[in-house]
Amino acid sequence: MHEWLYGRNAVYEALRAGRRQFFRLRLAIGVEEKGRLSLIVKTCQQYNIPLERVSRSQLDSLGVGHQGVALETSSYPYSHQQDILRLAEQRKEAPFLLILDSLQDPQNLGTLLRTADAVGVHGVFLPLRHTATVTPAMVNASSGASEHLLITQANLAQTIQSLKEAGIWIVGMEVSPEAKTLDQVSLDGPLALVVGSEAEGLRHLISQLCDFLLRLPMRGRIESLNAAVAGSIALYMAWQARNPTNTSDFNLPQSFL
Repeated sequence: MHEWLYGRNAVYEALRAGRRQFFRLRLAIGVEEKGRLSLIVKTCQQYNIPLERVSRSQLDSLGVGHQGVALETSSYPYSHQQDILRLAEQRKEAPFLLILDSLQDPQNLGTLLRTADAVGVHGVFLPLRHTATVTPAMVNASSGASEHLLITQANLAQTIQSLKEAGIWIVGMEVSPEAKTLDQVSLDGPLALVVGSEAEGLRHLISQLCDFLLRLPMRGRIESLNAAVAGSIALYMAWQARNPTNTSDFNLPQSFL
């Protein structure tokens, strides 16, 4: 199955990752070939990928924010749980995983995947149904980060059970009285962070399967943060806990604590 990736970052990162097949590059007539776009064109020339110059209206039909470029590719190459755990082993690191329970908004999914790549998550787990998936819109929203991540679709309940048997702690993000705060938990070691959907949060079964629940302290008047924002903060806090000698690289703003 073929699809069109669009947006300069999405196209560039897909080419750089090299995990898909590439068929055609389309550029808007009159677009300036400089910066990242110049790198895209040079890479396509190196791999003998045909280049077509088309009107902007033809690119408009592919998606908002194409920035004058689109690349025809094979569909996204999903991974398997074994691939993800093997990557952690190859890096000689404790598994650091992200489980997304029924997120619906491609923008939120893209944001979380971009953060996951930034903090070195080994892999991301999506449910089999009722979720945003790795579509061209999501690749664009993640600025191409999805192309470098190992992402799998699976039965999340079964996956969590399997990960727990492998010695990985399952931590669910939830706003509830029984949820622990950051000063009550340890986020280093083998860890899978679970983020729920935008409207409903974690499904009851998934919440029950977590080893413990985590909530972010709130000083303001709103009840909770956006799923992508809360998940991103928790991912960075876990990254800091796993890399205590690198605290100079990351300092969480006091407004988040």
